[in-house]
Amino acid sequence: MRAAPLALRLLCLAGLWPAARLTGGHFPNKRRHKEVYLGEETRQKHGGRVDFRMKKQDSTKSLLIKSEQLLRIEDHDFAMRPGFGGAAIPVGIDVQVESIDSISEVNMDFTMTLYLRHYWQDDRLAFPSGSNKSRTFDARLVKKIWVPDVFFVHSKRSFIHDTTMENIMLRVFPNGNILYSVRITVTALCSMDFSSFPLDTQNCSLELESYAYNENDLILYWKNGNDSLRTDEIVLSQFFVEEFHPSYGLAFYSSTGWYNRLYINFILRRHILFFMLQTYFPTMLMVMLSWVSFWIDRRAVPARVSLGITTVLTMSTIITGVSASMPQVSYVKAVDIYLWSSFLFVFLSVIEYAAVNYFTTMEEMKKLRRAKHVPASFNATTQAMAFDGCYHDNDIDLASFGEAASTANTERTAQSTSDSAPAEGTRLRRENPLVRNIQFVMSNSYMIDSYSRIIFPMAYLLFNVIYWSMYA
Repeated sequence: MRAAPLALRLLCLAGLWPAARLTGGHFPNKRRHKEVYLGEETRQKHGGRVDFRMKKQDSTKSLLIKSEQLLRIEDHDFAMRPGFGGAAIPVGIDVQVESIDSISEVNMDFTMTLYLRHYWQDDRLAFPSGSNKSRTFDARLVKKIWVPDVFFVHSKRSFIHDTTMENIMLRVFPNGNILYSVRITVTALCSMDFSSFPLDTQNCSLELESYAYNENDLILYWKNGNDSLRTDEIVLSQFFVEEFHPSYGLAFYSSTGWYNRLYINFILRRHILFFMLQTYFPTMLMVMLSWVSFWIDRRAVPARVSLGITTVLTMSTIITGVSASMPQVSYVKAVDIYLWSSFLFVFLSVIEYAAVNYFTTMEEMKKLRRAKHVPASFNATTQAMAFDGCYHDNDIDLASFGEAASTANTERTAQSTSDSAPAEGTRLRRENPLVRNIQFVMSNSYMIDSYSRIIFPMAYLLFNVIYWSMYA
């Protein structure tokens, strides 16, 4: 009974074997291993097909060398720093400054774009490698491992560039050494001193520090000393970049202790040509324009007054424009000294004409008082004086003054003769030369303009010599 089923099975196998050989004969080119169909270029190179053994050379498809398995990321707790509980981990820093994008005097800050590179060793990421070659990764792996928490002290805004991908690079070496590089733009505070503005030099610094790890856990240092700070060619519109240099220090916080701090120091010297064209030269011209009134006739009241008011208003506009572009500081700047001193010269030129006009009027009034009687044309003369502020010779009829003037001169001569011989015991008082000179100038008001033509330019020239020798 058992032999019958066994014989039936043998007959079935004997019937299937020829069919299998026949199937193999219709497809002689069929291979037992898999084949892969590639792109157009590879198809032309390999005749349209490539053996699966060639595909094994693509290491990213091998389960044995996946990044997370190669670096054993799942086997460690990367929330803790390397060597936790032991000595502080040293983290080297080097920086390449790409550009200084802007410097704001009003906000007292600067914006800088730089490449920030970190160097440290993490034995947990060491991996075997026969060629001793490093592995390079992007931001996706950075989020799964420990990296230093460096931040910028006194920064207002900062961001990592993310076009077209986040500008982050992580390079891991077989021995566990790590290079972590990011491209950052940061806006940071710069405490500026405007005492010498715009002839000033500003010292600014960008400060780096670990946020969570004090010096017992993490030590920041410049990787290559002074060569750790490199810069591209930087050209600014208002400043010369005189010097870049790194430095090192410590920062103390009462609640957490001492922290290592790195400094990126740079010195900025301001371009003076822009301010010479926009501020200093217009101011000098306004001061010189105010001197033109000294050569205008003292009786031309409308011309001299309008010229003085115009220069005063122009100086006020210049001062307002400069103040609007500067921070509201509580001390005097160099440009303020120059502008307000120039404004004073312009203002004094207006006051000078007011004095000339007043003394001229007083001189005419004294001539009238010397007469014994006032002519009938006095009312018209008074009206003319009220109109333009001074007397005119053609407005006064001095013909009737001849007899009165001669009589007055005779009386003065007799009086001076009688006074020339003082009585016995009378004390003589000596007249002050300064008072006598002032009275002489007051009685000859035209001389004020003559003196002003020399005194004003010489005083302004002396002021400029002292100013530029102090600040330039």
